[in-house]
Amino acid sequence: MELFSNKPGDEGLPGRQRALAMIAVMISTTMAVFDGSMVNIALPQMARALNASAAGAVWIANGYLLSAAMTLAIFAALATRLGFRLLFAFGLTLFTLASLGCALSSSLTMLVAMRVLQGVGGAATLSIAPAILRSVFPDRLLGRILGLNALLIASVTALAPVCGGALLAGFGWPWLFAINIVPGIIALAFTLRVIPGKRAIASGPFDTPGALLSALFLGAAVMACDAFSHRQALPVALAYGLAALLAAAAFAHRLRRAPQPLLPPALFASSRFSLAALTSLASFVSQGMTFVALPFLFQNVYGYSAFESALLFTAWPVGIILVAPHAGRLADRYTPAVIATSGLCLFSLGLLLLAQLPENAHAWDISLRGFICGIGFGCFQSPNNREMLANASRQHSGYASGVLAIMRTFGQCLGAAFVGVMLAVFAPDGGIVQEEQAVRIALWLALAATLLALVFSLTRLRQVSQSARAER
Repeated sequence: MELFSNKPGDEGLPGRQRALAMIAVMISTTMAVFDGSMVNIALPQMARALNASAAGAVWIANGYLLSAAMTLAIFAALATRLGFRLLFAFGLTLFTLASLGCALSSSLTMLVAMRVLQGVGGAATLSIAPAILRSVFPDRLLGRILGLNALLIASVTALAPVCGGALLAGFGWPWLFAINIVPGIIALAFTLRVIPGKRAIASGPFDTPGALLSALFLGAAVMACDAFSHRQALPVALAYGLAALLAAAAFAHRLRRAPQPLLPPALFASSRFSLAALTSLASFVSQGMTFVALPFLFQNVYGYSAFESALLFTAWPVGIILVAPHAGRLADRYTPAVIATSGLCLFSLGLLLLAQLPENAHAWDISLRGFICGIGFGCFQSPNNREMLANASRQHSGYASGVLAIMRTFGQCLGAAFVGVMLAVFAPDGGIVQEEQAVRIALWLALAATLLALVFSLTRLRQVSQSARAER
């Protein structure tokens, strides 16, 4: 395969070691995506098995998300001091052991604690996974490997509900976690064998105040999003939101004034990197809104079952699966920003079609519109990720990878929060007509977020064009 071919001047690892490193990264990514997607459908069964309330069982999911979000930036910074191999091995080990702990849990408290540890382990791997891929693959293949990574995530997303349902029916909820143990051991063995362990130069003390502020900012933001999405008391959501804003302001001040800040300001000196990050944030806000809003439309308005709704969603990841590898390959040959912008245009068209779904939409019609969204997002994601990583130095690739993970997580949380606000404002009593109105408004807002992403992307295109003219 071209991915594992060797050419003179190639950076990274030789072909065989490159393949083993890729397997380690993709196993860890698969475990994290499967875990998040499968656990949500098992919450009712877990609540019954552990004699827990539904509100308590929600923390089985929230504990993972909260701990992961709070530590993403910290692990991205630690990668420059500890090296990719040590940090990735730590994350894999913690995630695998925590999975065993989840499978053996006999109480809600123990399960939530293990899920928090799982989130920390998942953050340690996900925050630097793209950076590891960049470090082991030459730049000429960066778009292809990122496209393959996007293909993997989309495939796992499509298969996770089906696999999760099969495990629940045949073996019970503990196997949702126990299934991680063997792959985790295999990935750890490959990690220790081939992933580079060289540390980047990072002098001076670690930015502990910055780390605490970043954790407070991201944690409070996730809690505010969760409060809005579950229609909790408005004062609770506003209190979390205010805490997130204050922590964000203090964190931004710390980045400008600290001698060795948690994230280097030089990373954002590249306007193309910053614009790619903003484009990613806005697009994931849009995706997060759509993924939360559509189930209400499918089930409460159109009358589909939960399983039928899951099947309707599969058209979206199928579109990504078909397009993402080709988009990544093209991004290695042509300007990634052009391909990403084209994808956003198609994504906008798909969201426009979803927002205009008729009252009695057929399954094929819904699937076709979702399929267009998937093709557009698949065309956008891997070229945009390549743009982010390529416009950061190799020394800063760990930081860039962490920023990428933060944009994805934070964007999806914000999207869910916006849908929660729409439902709380327009459908406080849960009426079907009001819910349909709230969902359709949310879909139009998702389109607006995508158009904002398109504005960011067009701005960087103009910069690319100006740079090309200056080089001539």
